[in-house]
Amino acid sequence: MKSTIKAWIWLFGILGLFIALGVFLSPEKLKEYPSYVSESPSPTGTKALYTYLENEGESVGRWTHSPDRLTKTESGQLLIMAEPFTIPDKEEMEEYEEFMMRGNTILLLKDNPKGMFGTKAVPRGEGIGSSVIRDGEGHTYQADILSDVRLEERDGDTVLLDDVFGTIAYKSEIGEGHLIISTTPAWMANGNILKKDHLSMILLLLKNGGASDGTILIDEYLHGGESGATLTTLYPAWLLFLLLQLAIFILLALWMQGKRFGSIHVPREEMVRFSDERIKALSAWYLKGKQYKASLLIQSDYVRVLFQERWGIPTSKEWSELKGPLERRLPAFSGKEIDAFLSGMKSLLNRERISKQEYVLWSKKIEIFRKEVEDR
Repeated sequence: MKSTIKAWIWLFGILGLFIALGVFLSPEKLKEYPSYVSESPSPTGTKALYTYLENEGESVGRWTHSPDRLTKTESGQLLIMAEPFTIPDKEEMEEYEEFMMRGNTILLLKDNPKGMFGTKAVPRGEGIGSSVIRDGEGHTYQADILSDVRLEERDGDTVLLDDVFGTIAYKSEIGEGHLIISTTPAWMANGNILKKDHLSMILLLLKNGGASDGTILIDEYLHGGESGATLTTLYPAWLLFLLLQLAIFILLALWMQGKRFGSIHVPREEMVRFSDERIKALSAWYLKGKQYKASLLIQSDYVRVLFQERWGIPTSKEWSELKGPLERRLPAFSGKEIDAFLSGMKSLLNRERISKQEYVLWSKKIEIFRKEVEDR
């Protein structure tokens, strides 16, 4: 029992040490973020703009759900889509359009927005690089243009930004709301927002979208949103590591307790019936109860039965009368050894108490004689 407890203590100690070393010594990997994600502090993320809006007291938040869950009662909200990873399907596009028709605004910034909201774009191969941008009031700005397309506005659309190659951003009325399309998502990136006049033009687009009048939502649904949740994003790495170590510990604990997995080829009833399991249980009971003399009597009687079965020596004879027959049939033992064994057995079995040491010694002697008789 004590050895089992010590084994468990050592096991707990080793596993605890292994877990601690794994947690504290494993190097932390830098978290990788997709581009244009508002939680990303990397140069390609948009956390700087999100933090700026928060500090300016704007009501800003992240939208990670599908468009069918956008509000159907409120108006005056601005939903910003920064370089969506995929183009929404027809049903989702209809939900976004319904959102605008209820009096809200969507600001879409995409290098090539062709295919979204019926936008038409024309490629301008020479339109990439540093350029002078002009707004609707004639003010000019310095900016870097990374998109090689220009937009084709329709009748009734308002041009917000353009350059010598064409329209860069325009605003359309959709029902009671508005749609703003721009080909400059790179201006929002953390690594570019403070370069040249990028921040000023981003704020101009936000102002045209009514950013100061209502809630600003950053659309993260089109960056993965609900479908992007994985096991590693839902749970911290240290918790996953701890669960893994716990699973290993449970398997080791089951293994130490003798648990086995898989099919049993031989039924246990058969193994118990034809094995020496019952004999071992009886011997353990005799040892625990210190029934040494009773155990020796059983062993000696068994040897006497073997004498009778093999050589016809009656069990009624005294131990002292067995010297002659045993000397003739057990040549492996000398007469002196046989005489010492017989006289010792007679004296031992006539005593009331037998010590544990004597029991162990004479059990071994009886076992030697038993094997020699069975081998004959």
